[in-house]
Amino acid sequence: MSQLVAEWIWFVGGVLWFVIRYPHQRKSRKTKVARSAGGSRDQWLLMASLTGLAIIPLIFFIMGRLTSGPRFADYAFSPVQGWIGLVLMLAALALLYETHRQLGRNWSVTLDTRKKHTLVDTGLYAFVRHPMYSAFWLLAFAQAALFANWIAGLSGIVGWGILFFLRVGKEEQLMVETFGDDYRSYMKRTKRVVPLIY
Repeated sequence: MSQLVAEWIWFVGGVLWFVIRYPHQRKSRKTKVARSAGGSRDQWLLMASLTGLAIIPLIFFIMGRLTSGPRFADYAFSPVQGWIGLVLMLAALALLYETHRQLGRNWSVTLDTRKKHTLVDTGLYAFVRHPMYSAFWLLAFAQAALFANWIAGLSGIVGWGILFFLRVGKEEQLMVETFGDDYRSYMKRTKRVVPLIY
């Protein structure tokens, strides 16, 4: 696999990510919000994630198509890392699709609970509390493998990491306030994003 092919895999994966998520975003907007805990802080966190996972790598992707010269912070590409990136991207897309399917109308981009919100603790959610966040971690690591560039490759891990570590606790607090002891019990028997580990 060449570096060019690897970067195209990232681009196509990003398009598919949007295609998977778009219909769920449309449905989410039509579902009434019962409670919101997001606010401007959450918007900044979402922007940090978007910058790292989309804006920065897209700039490098476009620069690579427009110029044939070396780009800042590039390093030697290994075909093995391209294949690893492909596997991680496919796993991320499959996990994103399945988590959206299982959450249904309970999902939203922002920290909201919905009218008639239900606690989903079956399927993937029987193993980890935030499998959609697991999908984002896979996406971030796929990006790191597919770009042989220290900035474009690692920006996804940094951007997503900022959102994850500053948001997940607040999200779980919202779930405890919504579902009480049911969610506390759920937390005791599951991990956050990696089964049996974290």
